[in-house]
Amino acid sequence: MRVVTEHLDHVARIQQAWARERPDLDVSPQGVIGRLHRLAGHLTEQLTVVYRRYGLGEGEFDVLATLRRAGEPFERAPGELAAFTMVTTGAMTKRIDRLERDGLVTRRPSTSDGRGRVVALTNAGRELIDQAFTEHMRNERRLVDLLRPDDAAQLESLLATWLTSFESPLQAESSAAGPPAPQQ
Repeated sequence: MRVVTEHLDHVARIQQAWARERPDLDVSPQGVIGRLHRLAGHLTEQLTVVYRRYGLGEGEFDVLATLRRAGEPFERAPGELAAFTMVTTGAMTKRIDRLERDGLVTRRPSTSDGRGRVVALTNAGRELIDQAFTEHMRNERRLVDLLRPDDAAQLESLLATWLTSFESPLQAESSAAGPPAPQQ
C-alpha cells in the first residue's frame, strides 16, 4: 500500500485497517476515491461560506450563475436551467420560486412556446450574482493556491481526463450557452 502523505491521514488509517482485516483485497483505490470524497466535502464547506454571505444556498447560486453566464438577456427556460445545473425540474421549481420571491429572477411566458415559461435575472439578481461570483472566484483562487501551480495544473488535467469517462463533452453550440456547472 502506497501512502501519499507523510502522516497517516483519515483515508490512510482506513486503508491500513482494511489491509490488516482484508489482506486479500486491493484497497489502494480508496487512496484516490476516499481523498476526493473527503476533499469535496471540505471544498463545499469553504464554497458555501461565500454563498451564505449573499443570502444564497448552493442551488440558488448555481441558478443565478447559469442565468448570468447565458449572456444578454440573461434568461433560460426552466428545463434548460435544470439541464445546465443537473437537477430535477421539481428541484429547479423550488429554487426559482425562492429567487423570484426574493426579487432576483422573474418568470414570463415564452414568446416561442405558448405553453413554456422563461426565467430571467432581474437587475438586482444580476448585481447580486456579479458580486457573489467575484468573491467566489477569489475564494476558489485561495483554495487552489494551497497547491503549487504545477501541481494544480497537473491535477486539473488529470481530473478533466478522468471526468470524460463519466461525461461526454458538450457540443460547441451548447457550451456557448454555458456548460453544466455543479457549483458555479
